[in-house]
Amino acid sequence: MRYPFATISTLAWRNLWRNSRRTLIMLAAIAVGVWAMIFMAALMRGMTDQMVRNGLQTLPGEVQVHQRDYRADPSVVNSMAPPSRGLLAALLEPPVTAWAGRVRVPAVISSERGSRSVTLLGVDPAAELILGSLPEKIVAGRALDAPADRGVVIGASLARRLETGLGKRVVLMSQDTDNNVVDRGVRVVGIYHARLQGNEDRFVYAGRAAVQGLLGIGDAISEIAITGDDYRRVQHWYPRIARAAGDEFETLPWTELDPFLGSMLAVQDGFTLVFMVVVFLALSFGLVNTLVMAVFERVREIGLMQALGMRPGLILGQIMLESFYLLGLGLLVGNVLAVATLKPLATGIDISAVAQGMEMMGMGAILYPALHIQDMLMSTAVVIVLGLLASLAPAWRASRLDPVAALTRD
Repeated sequence: MRYPFATISTLAWRNLWRNSRRTLIMLAAIAVGVWAMIFMAALMRGMTDQMVRNGLQTLPGEVQVHQRDYRADPSVVNSMAPPSRGLLAALLEPPVTAWAGRVRVPAVISSERGSRSVTLLGVDPAAELILGSLPEKIVAGRALDAPADRGVVIGASLARRLETGLGKRVVLMSQDTDNNVVDRGVRVVGIYHARLQGNEDRFVYAGRAAVQGLLGIGDAISEIAITGDDYRRVQHWYPRIARAAGDEFETLPWTELDPFLGSMLAVQDGFTLVFMVVVFLALSFGLVNTLVMAVFERVREIGLMQALGMRPGLILGQIMLESFYLLGLGLLVGNVLAVATLKPLATGIDISAVAQGMEMMGMGAILYPALHIQDMLMSTAVVIVLGLLASLAPAWRASRLDPVAALTRD
């Protein structure tokens, strides 16, 4: 079978270039279609990644451990002891890359001009820095420097609403374990800017030890936030953390802590596949037309090959090989175009003109396309599978031609 295959491979390649103009037009169409698949997939991946990462900054960590009643009642009554023994050992094993224990309680912040309800975060700055959940950009003053830091860092939007500023004193109020109101005057040591303005209004950062002292909870914390090497693979390692934490604590991945973000990821993956299929279904009509015309022009030739003893299966294989060569060349050119187009955009695309609208979707002013190898492999699979399926009809028709009728055709 080696020699017939080598022969029909050569014939398929030569037949493909008999009408070079038609072949080049179809090749260009496939290449543009592949480029569009990968380029749009990279944009959608970038949008989804940014939405998820921004969401994880609002919900810091890919996995969180709480006392079981905390999410229903996020008060200091439902605090937990810091990790020890088995849980601490699990937090230090890969793929965990960082973790932090923090106090997170509802509070009210007041200035001379007004007051707002906020979420007070008592943090260990060193641990949170590795976790990546501290404010991204300090626009005035400084960041917190230690768990015992007695200052607060507030958002720029919150500072405007309270008509306060750097160095001014504000009052923090919350409840202790006896449900008594506790308050303390603190100084604003830093003002931060977040990608999402809602975060600036919502989160107030203070030293963890200072907040624990205010609430009278000793070394207790509200939650443990954990992050790994890939937010898409959290399901593979978080059960180990859950077993180490035990049944008395609730351990949940980000997909359950924020179902909206989890569903966005699933919808985006499904939409990418649907988009690829739709694009190539449109191109498949051109591919079928090209092959049908190629068969129509070579009816007498195909009839002669059959009369000389060429089996229908080899004719079918030859037409399918022509399609495969065309698809392969289109994939190669399309992938090269996609990589060449996306590489210069790796530093981001400025979408600040529509930043307010994109903020509602959890995005910032810069879109970073994400070129994933699985998207390139998916586009390759879609093109090859659908392309060969579309080629079956003209190939089957060619293999079923009657030699006598084909040879006597005008």
